[in-house]
Amino acid sequence: MPHPASIGIVACSAEGAALCYRTICSEGAALLGAHAHPQIALHTHSLADYVVCLDRGDIDGVGELMLSSAHKLASAGAQFLICPDNTIHQAMDYVLSRSPLPWLHIAEVVARSAAERGFRRIGLTGTQWLVESEVYPDKLGALGLEFVRPDAPQRAAIGRLIMDELVYGVFKPSTVAYFQQVIEGLKAQGCDAVVLGCTEIPLIIGDENSALPTLDSTRLLARAALRRAVAGK
Repeated sequence: MPHPASIGIVACSAEGAALCYRTICSEGAALLGAHAHPQIALHTHSLADYVVCLDRGDIDGVGELMLSSAHKLASAGAQFLICPDNTIHQAMDYVLSRSPLPWLHIAEVVARSAAERGFRRIGLTGTQWLVESEVYPDKLGALGLEFVRPDAPQRAAIGRLIMDELVYGVFKPSTVAYFQQVIEGLKAQGCDAVVLGCTEIPLIIGDENSALPTLDSTRLLARAALRRAVAGK
């Protein structure tokens, strides 16, 4: 077997990036042998730097931060890149043509998984920035899949819970219950699956406590990166 390609992780929020990193390392053995996983390099700017750009709608500024990480990771030997943060994928159109390395796109990975599993109408959860963007609608629509956003008050509430609690590693039963309520509402609107479109959400919600089958963006991206690394491309 050829040596696996090295993965570069362009991180944004710590908890989601850590889950992605742990998944690559822990699941690598199934493909590569005991204790084995691809080489991984990770770089993250301060989350505050991203939040400043997002708050003022400066998507190009988000892209510049991502590209700064990309160049550092290329220098560290990474051969392709992933970003375990859904929200900042809003900048990918800016990033891709300027990047020193190729990327896997988290929403493309999730949309492919949804299609392969036969889902047709997908509920979206994530930060308010993400859910109100076209990151998932574009990628789901390209595969003929429908989507439903939570209503505006729910989007705002979920955004606050993510940024005030989940990114800090704070996981409250009341927050779990709120996410469950939102997912039940998406099911009532005809959704047959839900995207966990913030990389921290899988830390509190999964198939075992969700009214809908979940599309775990964090682990799906990690597994796609593992497959690509093992393929050596």
